[in-house]
Amino acid sequence: MLHTTRAIVLKTIRHGDHTVVLKALTEAFGLRSFLVRLGRKGGAMAALQPLSRVEIVAEEIAERELLAVRELRVAAPYERVPFDPVRGTLALFTQEVLYRTLRGESPDPELYGFVEDALHAMDGSPDVRHFPLVFLVRYSEMLGFLPATPGAEERWFDLREGEFMREGQRHGHLMGPPLSDHMAELLPVGFAELGTLNIPVGRRRELLDHLLLYFRLHIEGLGELRSPAVLHEVLG
Repeated sequence: MLHTTRAIVLKTIRHGDHTVVLKALTEAFGLRSFLVRLGRKGGAMAALQPLSRVEIVAEEIAERELLAVRELRVAAPYERVPFDPVRGTLALFTQEVLYRTLRGESPDPELYGFVEDALHAMDGSPDVRHFPLVFLVRYSEMLGFLPATPGAEERWFDLREGEFMREGQRHGHLMGPPLSDHMAELLPVGFAELGTLNIPVGRRRELLDHLLLYFRLHIEGLGELRSPAVLHEVLG
């Protein structure tokens, strides 16, 4: 049986001389793996770059776990990402976060739409300095651990519990002002409001590190990511 779906490429792994295994977030199936046969000239490789937005026609074969790709094409080419080193680094970061955190082989239209919106903002927004922060906060909402808006005197954020609080018992996972204030500032912000933020560069770096720690505390087995070190260098 043939199936057609939009998909976002997460990673490819060499499978043979002329085949690769493609792992992708799909609109129709959720997270799935496909077997892609490459032509001798490697023409399909343009569509297999990480975070490529593609359309896949795949065949489901009985007793085979991998869907066999019959057609593959780029559905929405990027305009800026391939030519802008800053956006290219953002793509590296976003790909690593998604690849390490996405779970489940069931369709989730809301999650798929969120990732598409994030990639559209990464490519098209005039100001992407705050993109990693907004992406992580909005993604935490998709994954079910977005913090509630703090009360007027709740200026400490407990990363373990995922909530703001009045100053209480100090421990290694408690984030205080001014970083906690910036965290609260990010909670209502969507990708359309990226240009309205003006968090100082040093605090952006610290807040990104704390947000990644927050993800590690709430996603089992996430571990350290490689891309943030490069991201810090590029974004300052």
